[in-house]
Amino acid sequence: MNLHVKNLHKSFDKKLVLTGATYTFTQGKIYGLLGRNGAGKTTMFSCLTNNLPLDDGEVLIEEEASSRKATFDDIGFVFTQPHLPEFMTGNEFLKFFTEINKDKITEPVDFAAAFASVELEQESRFKLIKDYSHGMQNKLQMLAFLILRPPVILLDEPLTSFDVVAALQIKNLIRSIKNDHIIILSTHILDLAQDLCDEITILHGGKLSMLDTERLQDANFGDQIMQILSEEVL
Repeated sequence: MNLHVKNLHKSFDKKLVLTGATYTFTQGKIYGLLGRNGAGKTTMFSCLTNNLPLDDGEVLIEEEASSRKATFDDIGFVFTQPHLPEFMTGNEFLKFFTEINKDKITEPVDFAAAFASVELEQESRFKLIKDYSHGMQNKLQMLAFLILRPPVILLDEPLTSFDVVAALQIKNLIRSIKNDHIIILSTHILDLAQDLCDEITILHGGKLSMLDTERLQDANFGDQIMQILSEEVL
């Protein structure tokens, strides 16, 4: 499976954000999306999921030598700031989520096992989400997408609210599912990108480009990224 991002354009009033962004993402890889603040990473994710309309371009899913337009069901977006109903308990939310998505879920959900898979304590199942820490809310949000298992998973700054142990757990979880998905994560943490990602995609000047994968393990990786992102946009 491939995700083809073709010639994406997006602007807000007179501000150009995406100006022909083009890239092909392949199943089985974790991609790091790097760019400066305001480069348009979250905007691009929102366009991929149809949360924002494109000015031009298309997003295609290629499977078995045939292509089609990507749909809402193809792509899951895990936001930096969780969007969850705080008046529900974690258990109530997961039950509600699985019920409204039952036509997309192929196997029964073991809620206790699901909570354990993201290292959420069992007693947290019955707490109101408003009493969850930010990190716990992010885990619950990620858990919902892991249950749904969309082909493409977008992670916007996925580890910013986790402590060291929780961050390692989530990194291992992301690695464990990558063979069945296309995973794209935006991050400002260069060490995370270097450690977790198979390829680095750079968003700069409204366009996408790939960093040579051999440079991913260079000792001066951070310096190279800073140099690229400091280059003047033509």
